[in-house]
Amino acid sequence: MSHRSRTRGALALLALLLAASGAMRVGSGVGAAMARASNDPVSGAPLDCPEPPLALAEALRDREAAVRAQEERMQKRQAALDEAEKSVRAQMAELAEAEAELNKTIALADGAAENDVSRLTSVYESMKPKEAARLFEAMAPEFAAGFIGSMQPEAAAAVMSGMSAEAAYSVSVLLAGRNALAPSE
Repeated sequence: MSHRSRTRGALALLALLLAASGAMRVGSGVGAAMARASNDPVSGAPLDCPEPPLALAEALRDREAAVRAQEERMQKRQAALDEAEKSVRAQMAELAEAEAELNKTIALADGAAENDVSRLTSVYESMKPKEAARLFEAMAPEFAAGFIGSMQPEAAAAVMSGMSAEAAYSVSVLLAGRNALAPSE
């Protein structure tokens, strides 16, 4: 073994002995303290803690009161929101009922209008073509085209043949163009 390794070994041994000596001294003090504590008649009882400073206690009470007040405000706000939500839902239900009623009314009106137009179209189809042609020439071309487009093709042809060329042309253009902008696919 070299001189250096012996020196290191001796230093390590010396450090170990010093640490053991310190541990024994600390250990002996702990044992004595524990012995004294076991002779104490109130051992195991919690130590008396001093009262917190008055300012701290008041600050904590004030903070607790503020938190309670905030919780009450939030509960009131939540109750108001719940009530508003109930009201909105009730109004939406009323609106849905009103919309359904309006749709029924519109359907009735549309049906009645379609029935009226169908009846009037039947009347025009039953008329003599020359008399119907004079009526259709007196009508606005858009209005006349609506009826002629609803008529049976044979009756419509007979009426248009009795109309002037200009009126028949106007009605034909309107009939041909009414579906021109409709999608083809």
